[in-house]
Amino acid sequence: MLFCSLLMVNIQAQSGYLKPPQNVLDVVEAPPTPNVSVSPEKDAVMLVDYNPNPGIATLARPFLKLGGLRIDPVRNSRQRITEFTTVKIKWLGDGKIVPIAPPTSGRVAGLPQFSPNGKRIAFAVDTDNGVELWIADTKTGKSMRLGQFYINDVLGSPFFWMDDSENIMVRAIPANRGPLPLASAVPTGPNIEETSGKKSQVMTFQDLLKSQSDEAQFEYLATAQLTLINVAKGKTTLIGAPGIFMSTSFSPDEKHILVTKLQRPFSYRVQYSNFARTTEVWNQDGKLEYTVVKHGVTDEIPRQGVVIGPRDLDWQALHPARLIWAEALDKGDPKNKVDFRDKVMVLDAPFTAQPRELCQTRYRYSGFEWTAYKDIALLSEYDRDRRWVDVWRMDLNQPAKRDTMFSLSVNDDYNNPGDAVYQRLPDGQYVMAQSGDWLYYQTEGASPEGSFPRLDKINVKTREKVTLFKSAPNTFEEFIAFSTKDYTKIITRHQSRTEPPNYFEQELSTGKRTALTNFTDPAPQLTGIRRELVKYKRKDGVPLSGTLYLPETYKKGDKLPLFMWAYPLEYSDASTAGQVRTSDNRFTFYRGDSPLFFVMMGYAVLMDATVPVVGDPETMNNTFVEQITSGGRAAIDYLDSLGIIDRKRVGVGGHSYGAFMTANLLAHSDDYAYGIARSGAYNRTLTPFGFQSERRSFWEAQDIYMNLSPFTHANKINEPLLLIHGEADNNPGTFTIQSERLFQAIKGNGGTTRLVLLPHESHGYRAKESIGHVLAEMFNWAGKYGK
Repeated sequence: MLFCSLLMVNIQAQSGYLKPPQNVLDVVEAPPTPNVSVSPEKDAVMLVDYNPNPGIATLARPFLKLGGLRIDPVRNSRQRITEFTTVKIKWLGDGKIVPIAPPTSGRVAGLPQFSPNGKRIAFAVDTDNGVELWIADTKTGKSMRLGQFYINDVLGSPFFWMDDSENIMVRAIPANRGPLPLASAVPTGPNIEETSGKKSQVMTFQDLLKSQSDEAQFEYLATAQLTLINVAKGKTTLIGAPGIFMSTSFSPDEKHILVTKLQRPFSYRVQYSNFARTTEVWNQDGKLEYTVVKHGVTDEIPRQGVVIGPRDLDWQALHPARLIWAEALDKGDPKNKVDFRDKVMVLDAPFTAQPRELCQTRYRYSGFEWTAYKDIALLSEYDRDRRWVDVWRMDLNQPAKRDTMFSLSVNDDYNNPGDAVYQRLPDGQYVMAQSGDWLYYQTEGASPEGSFPRLDKINVKTREKVTLFKSAPNTFEEFIAFSTKDYTKIITRHQSRTEPPNYFEQELSTGKRTALTNFTDPAPQLTGIRRELVKYKRKDGVPLSGTLYLPETYKKGDKLPLFMWAYPLEYSDASTAGQVRTSDNRFTFYRGDSPLFFVMMGYAVLMDATVPVVGDPETMNNTFVEQITSGGRAAIDYLDSLGIIDRKRVGVGGHSYGAFMTANLLAHSDDYAYGIARSGAYNRTLTPFGFQSERRSFWEAQDIYMNLSPFTHANKINEPLLLIHGEADNNPGTFTIQSERLFQAIKGNGGTTRLVLLPHESHGYRAKESIGHVLAEMFNWAGKYGK
């Protein structure tokens, strides 16, 4: 490991952002394959190139933290990170590629949207003055700005196409709104909150409102004017008065609009989605037709519960204007013992009658999926106690008669039918893709041999399943979309260990394939890296697995240093905990700050090692430490038995909850030479109303919160621990202070640790400078303490 030693000396001599070795940097900076979407008419695909790791200057652009959002006050948009570069349309018939003319100034912001007829695309463009709306012709590639307004891209989608493909609904910045209210540098008084007898057991959200000036700025930046724009004529129609719109959706006949508006009072305790709000139905002109519900600030929702009153509102497909929603029968509290959790309500236009009860659900209502048969739908409900989902086939005209479609554990990936494939009807409505009584489902295809994605059709009446497509052995090929309206051809994304991801069109009946893209290997130097799925068992018999990566130069008999990367997940039973949910047939290509880059430095890497926590959902964390230490040790024992690793040179790492796991492993075992913990939470008293799937509060399980906190056991962390954290982490629970305080605790007890705080980075790291620095820090730490 001489190279690692030399690397350590080299990077320590640098100042500012560090860089990993050039061969690693070459892979980090290799462009990803484009984002691909299929046109509604199934006759073209859109290819969008992007840069996932812009320069630090992009992240350093000033933003305001308001209501749980990060808002760019100049552009009146959410903070941008990904940079979209070029857009192309590829026509499937003749293979012609049409480049979309880029905007004359600014940059494409977000993925463009096809019009329903596929003749145009619409996309937002960030400029120095705001966010513009542009459209382009998919046949010619010509593009133009639509109007002279700026769109408001703060809450929800800032625009969407109407069904006629001629009009776009836009959230525009209101005309003549005046300047942004400035926050005074001189306070006018203290910021005060008060409570009395109110239980508000909410998560530890970040980026919340903190003052009256924050409230004023949020209201200013979030207020939008709903505007209908004809793309051919340029005609603009204002709909209703300006407001803070959390959501807007047209009825299937496009004669009514379901609108949820925020209003004061706001809150300093919860994010904007729980501010006071009203849900209404408007007509096409923006006039009120019906008020569905008015909520005050909803900061009293029980833990893992739901709001009282109408929720999960949706338009029922294949009806002109029928609203459907759920209401809790248990006061929204999953701990209340009731025969039925929810009732489902229905109301038809013109919304003058009283809502009628459609049915009640024994467990928590999780929504409908609409089939192509009118009033035939799939109703889902979730049993929190068992972590179980039931899906029923229901005729809404006879709601008391239900047939079981699926019933399984939420963790049972072997039997999970996957996600329904949807189709767009000629009138613009979306329903499940269907041929006769057959519905189409796409699934990752988890199995004991690994994941092999599939496309199945399932009979809605008999539940018979037929597999139409399955990834071949030694490949990982996923269904993307149907490319014909009669469901005879599909588009897939194919890859293998040595073949980069590319898109193909395939006939289902014959298997005949036509290549749609020809992306080349962006990092051929990785092709020779070895990879295999490994399976082993914990001492209590729970099956475990992971993907083992070995350097191309590895020779049998060599004992390599091992770096293990994991993230603990919770399961109710051992059978689902041991299921294999990964594949060793994916293309060998690393992105961002992946720990897989350790393979290029001569390490063995066990990636995504399963470290399950199994047990009753109410009490499984009682044995969290014992289970994660046993899981990690089982991996080391197995790889050591194969003669692959030197067990004295094993490092462990993880991100977020995986970082929490890492610190606990160092505190409660001596199996590791060092650890690397990124963006974790280490003091559970700072997340007192639950964390991950923990259902008890700190006051209900003080011993558990204290014993699971690495901060409590900082004096036992006697192996070197590298702590990395974004200075602007906005994830609930993983405040940057979590790493700062653990660093101080370890230092105060004489341990070995290093704290790296990344400027402008959030929970995940995105700037190219940050990515390079994180990799260099990780290599240095491992080289110093695990060589």
